[in-house]
Amino acid sequence: MKTASQAKTTPYLAAGTAIFFWASSYAGVRYALHYYSPEALMLFRFLIASSVLLGYCALKKIPPPKMRDFPFFLAAGFLGLFVYMWFFTTGTATVPAGLSSFIISSAPIYTLVFSILFLKEKATFQIWLGVLISFAGLAIISFSQSGALQLNSGILFLLIAAVLLSMYSIIQKRIVRNYSAIQSTAYCVGIATVCMLIFAPALVREFPDTPMSGNLAVIWLGLGPAASAYFLWALALSRVEKTIHVTSFSYLTPFLASIIAFVWLGEDMAPLTLLGGVIIVTGMILTNFKQIKHMLREERTKPE
Repeated sequence: MKTASQAKTTPYLAAGTAIFFWASSYAGVRYALHYYSPEALMLFRFLIASSVLLGYCALKKIPPPKMRDFPFFLAAGFLGLFVYMWFFTTGTATVPAGLSSFIISSAPIYTLVFSILFLKEKATFQIWLGVLISFAGLAIISFSQSGALQLNSGILFLLIAAVLLSMYSIIQKRIVRNYSAIQSTAYCVGIATVCMLIFAPALVREFPDTPMSGNLAVIWLGLGPAASAYFLWALALSRVEKTIHVTSFSYLTPFLASIIAFVWLGEDMAPLTLLGGVIIVTGMILTNFKQIKHMLREERTKPE
């Protein structure tokens, strides 16, 4: 049986693991794009993810959403996954992994604004300050890698993707009020996959010429950054009071993505990346300070 302290740490562990999976996707996508077009890669990746998630729902006889809630699932699947993934994959094809993750990781700022407007959540000065400090860390990492932010179509696509990702978190927060994390994830991913079937001709054409290494990268993208990460993200959102407490973890993505891209793709990692990482963590601690303080107090008062 979980203790109160363990229950409170669960969403942060889930969010942190999801962020690690997503951080690996930047290098994984750039590697797989050597063999697949963005559209074929999207479909292949989500066919794997939806097969795992919907297969589990079928095995456990987990019911689909009720018709009155279907518009929320449709919005999350179409806008938050299908349209988002197209902008993300297309943008990542022409932007370095570290810079891509910086742009996408600006999503918590949009999420904070949307959560105030649509979920009626309240944000204290401390939360705003933590968000802005973390964003400053993101900027340090970005400029240390790219020197300057030059606007091009890839960066514009990624900016749109960041807004769509924040919308996905807001819609998911609404869905998980009435549905389990596996329900909210599986059926949203399933809807997105159906939308992506328009890219089936590209996948059929490109699959025979792709080597095993390219397909293994896509399999990882389907199992890790898609199926597992989106489930863990929904689980985390279902266990916290304010959306920003989870989405602030997105700021870690560029730091982790830079390390993974350095190891996997051999991309350069500037020394300032470490400084940016420290600043990001500082901002995250400030954003979640109240929750951290409560957990530490409960840990101290826990009977021996």
